[in-house]
Amino acid sequence: MKYSMNLLLWGNQIDDTLFPTLELIKEIGFDGVEVPIFNTNPEHWFSFRKKLDDLGLQCETDTICGPDTHLISPDPAMRRSTIDHLKKVLDCSLVLGATRLMGPFHSALGVFTGSPATQEEWQWGIEGIREVADYAESLDITLGLEYLNRFELYLTSCGDELIRFVDEVNHPACKIMFDTFHANIEEKNIGDTIRKAGDRISFIQLSENDRSTPGKGNVDWEGIFKAIKDIRYDGWLSIEAFSPKLPVANIWRKMFDSEEQLMRDGLAFIKGNTLH
Repeated sequence: MKYSMNLLLWGNQIDDTLFPTLELIKEIGFDGVEVPIFNTNPEHWFSFRKKLDDLGLQCETDTICGPDTHLISPDPAMRRSTIDHLKKVLDCSLVLGATRLMGPFHSALGVFTGSPATQEEWQWGIEGIREVADYAESLDITLGLEYLNRFELYLTSCGDELIRFVDEVNHPACKIMFDTFHANIEEKNIGDTIRKAGDRISFIQLSENDRSTPGKGNVDWEGIFKAIKDIRYDGWLSIEAFSPKLPVANIWRKMFDSEEQLMRDGLAFIKGNTLH
């Protein structure tokens, strides 16, 4: 098993000012980081890659899409520009040395029609992700698609929907990234959902119900860790926690003492449930 920390805990400004944070992440004992890609200029990431290499930290990447990058938009020009945007994100991921690009980028965060996804929207998503997956495969990168809860996304908002979506994309470079926060809202049984997704899962984000320190809330961690063992998953386990530094998360109160405390306690909790 490998252990990672998502840099969104420090907000969406990902640049050289985070170098001391990377040093702390390494010192605490993480194997790698999740780097969110919002800046799609590859040159922005060269110094960040060098710092990761110097520290011996591995890296996987994430991205989200907003109203202007909606892969299931009725506007074909927006669908085309979104595919091109995601290819630029993949180019940045390549600079960082990532082998996975993850997130709910099959559609836009916070964009709703007031109705369930139509078959046409579903098909636009399938076709767009297939093209992105083709490009990702050419770079030796695998997509890890994520579902979000019903308040953030409508194309896929539970495990069954995302499993069906990925199965219909039917591409070797398209897998699932599983996030326990959204599962805690949407699933009847999180462990059963993990078992159903099985080897489609290429990355797991461990996130508490309030986005604070894993192990300090009401998520069914016993059931989750049992399911992880049941599917013989041996990849990345990453802490995804948020704070008021990330406005898009709408978290306006701090629910932990410090980022360092969250990381130390969270990593100890996760290792205590996996290293035996």
